Amino acid sequence: MTATLLTGISELWTLDPALEDPQALPAGATEGQVIADAALVIDSGRIAWTGPGAQAPAADDQVDLGGRAVLPGWVDSHTHLVFAGDRSGEFEARMAGESYAAGGIAVTTDATRAASDEELLALLRRRIVEAARSGTTCLETKTGYGLTVDEEARAARLLAQLHAAGEIDEITYLGAHLVPAEYQGRAQEYVDLVAGPMLEAVRDAAGPALRWIDVFCEDGVFDPEQSARVLHAGIEAGLGLRVHGNQLGRTGGAQLACELGAASVDHLNHLDPSDIDALAGTASLPVAPGAAPGQLSVQQGPTVATVLPACDLSTRAPLAPARSLLDAGAQLAIASNCNPGTSYTSSMAFCVATAVLQMRLTLAEAVRAATRGGALALRRDDVGHLGVGARADLHVLDAPAAIHLAYRPGMPLTHAVWRRGKQII
Repeated sequence: MTATLLTGISELWTLDPALEDPQALPAGATEGQVIADAALVIDSGRIAWTGPGAQAPAADDQVDLGGRAVLPGWVDSHTHLVFAGDRSGEFEARMAGESYAAGGIAVTTDATRAASDEELLALLRRRIVEAARSGTTCLETKTGYGLTVDEEARAARLLAQLHAAGEIDEITYLGAHLVPAEYQGRAQEYVDLVAGPMLEAVRDAAGPALRWIDVFCEDGVFDPEQSARVLHAGIEAGLGLRVHGNQLGRTGGAQLACELGAASVDHLNHLDPSDIDALAGTASLPVAPGAAPGQLSVQQGPTVATVLPACDLSTRAPLAPARSLLDAGAQLAIASNCNPGTSYTSSMAFCVATAVLQMRLTLAEAVRAATRGGALALRRDDVGHLGVGARADLHVLDAPAAIHLAYRPGMPLTHAVWRRGKQII
């Protein structure tokens, strides 16, 4: 492979962990991590050098970016991309005043079960391309719209196929998304299925590509005891833990995630000070090396507070208290929650702009949460930054400075995207 030198970078956000001030809050400072008039070298799919443009080394090829800002590619650590069907009517009703309830998931379940493998793969690939066009280079996605043994295994098999092709990065099993209609009144029986035969079938279908198990811990879905049963089964299977928690109320998901060492708890619209303190209390827990290069241990490390700004807007929910979480010292991630019912967008740039404009984060805090924060929520150290040795995932903005993401919200500011060292946009 040839080395490529990128020059003409007005502002290079390396977010290099090696340059991070260990005395800073977990949100991280950006001093020394944003280089003006910069250049970088990509070699063999990795970052080989970064620094001032005047000091750039020679390379086989050279690309002039014309005075544009460069960020690490977005790391979207929470998506639901395996679905068919449309729920725009539900959204319209919600905008007219109806409240959100998780039961709408059943509409998507019916449509997804009816779709063929070919239809689902085509939909998945289209959504992956849409995400890349707005700068996302590392994607997690979940099962969870099949909710039978065969359908959850099918979703896992299709995702494993895309993982093997390098199109997605992380797979999560979410059989505990909702109690399906055929199990109404028999929730505990369904929990036993999720934690037993369904989990086994999903593991067989996905193989080692499956790293995570998730549960929707909320009133009317799965209570903390049922959620713990699912998560303990995941631990026994060697999977890392993720939790949908505290979206509809203060229903125990955040505390459960911290108690069990989950890598992330997501939504977090309803927190009290004890929940925030619990999340902050995990922030400095060390993360051990994982099973593969770039991966960290799924069962050791902080519980990242993952906020989903687009979902908060779409459901007209109280915004998650991202500012309070950061001020308390918690590790923070921003993700899209792309799904058909409550957040049908994969635009991480939109989520970053919302975090700045409405959650009162600084630009640096929001960018870090959508890159380094997402990587930590996935327990990875090879993405979310542009330090030497990192995967060469770059987001080139059609703007001279990253502040344009919030200054010009909603504008198409992605100029180019590199993923694994190859330009894809």
